[in-house]
Amino acid sequence: MSPIDRILDKALRGERIDTDECVTLFETDQIEKLGAAANQLMQKWHPEPVSTFVIGRNVNYTNICDTYCRFCAFYRAPGSKEGYVLPDEVIFQKIQETIDVGGTEILMQGGTNPELPFSYYTDLLRAIKERFPNITMHSFSPAEILKMQEVSDGLSLEQVVREIHEAGLDSLPGGGAEILDDRTRRKISRLKGSWRDWMDVMQTAHKVGMNTTATMVIGFGELLEERALHMERVRTAQDECLANGYSSKGFLAFIPWTFQPDNTNMKAERVSPEEYLKTLAISRIFLDNIPNFQASWVTMGPEIGKLTLSYGCNDFGSTMIEENVVSAAGATHKVNIESTLRLIREAGKIPAQRDTKYNILKVFNDEHIRVERDFIMQN
Repeated sequence: MSPIDRILDKALRGERIDTDECVTLFETDQIEKLGAAANQLMQKWHPEPVSTFVIGRNVNYTNICDTYCRFCAFYRAPGSKEGYVLPDEVIFQKIQETIDVGGTEILMQGGTNPELPFSYYTDLLRAIKERFPNITMHSFSPAEILKMQEVSDGLSLEQVVREIHEAGLDSLPGGGAEILDDRTRRKISRLKGSWRDWMDVMQTAHKVGMNTTATMVIGFGELLEERALHMERVRTAQDECLANGYSSKGFLAFIPWTFQPDNTNMKAERVSPEEYLKTLAISRIFLDNIPNFQASWVTMGPEIGKLTLSYGCNDFGSTMIEENVVSAAGATHKVNIESTLRLIREAGKIPAQRDTKYNILKVFNDEHIRVERDFIMQN
């Protein structure tokens, strides 16, 4: 048995692979074999031939940022004439538009804006929840939470996370993880904080009862060992959350994607679709305690997004009615609800709308299609 077959057989038996074995998988070019194993492991979690998606919207409330990441084309420095903070009424309008098309999730994220006090975030969340009590605020990032702590007049990280949660933050997305190793982090963003800073925010969110997601961005020139270490740190944190008996289920999903170099201060070769699919498959194989894996069609395009559903993904992610950060770096892929349904069906799966906690809200099966068609013909 080859080393690759031995590692995959071990994972399929339900045994954990270690970081050295993870690196071995990254070194192989047997991508289809990795995808087949990842798909089998996905089916253990999700035996039904259903692929989910969430109807959500990115609301980028500010582009003012004092972190100055080299790989970001979205931010504007404090004082820039191109900097903005969206008026509350504009944010409310965007949320209403999302609800009007059946949306359930708002991914509100921005820069680390030093001009906004902590009360800005708590007041805004309370105002949103007062107007839209059923919308799920899956918002901010660890870097933004740490900026909130910085401007909070001495609150601890746990106090900040508790207060923002009580004000209306339901769930914390995993943005800003990039690579959870400080060698790469220092290279791409000296001011963004250590990998430990990112993880401290996530583990504090778990402690106070919030679910989160985790991400990984490849293509920064990171070592394969650093990719493996990133996943090991996520897996360990998830183990700790589940062992502590928190009301949170920890990381509900893992989402790898690729660095988009256009219009940024970092020049790099775009990661190939094959390398992305390999990374996705290895993530599913290695991260045996995270139930959901999302496609990154925003960076890779709809057709590769469709392929992810046979490389370990059970979820197509968000329809993302609006997105400004990744698109500023040259990713221009847009998918609406209709094309999401089509792509999932073309992959041989049944599409289903979910909420942020991965509860299925609506299954678009053949009977549903027939009812929709009859309704359109009658009207």
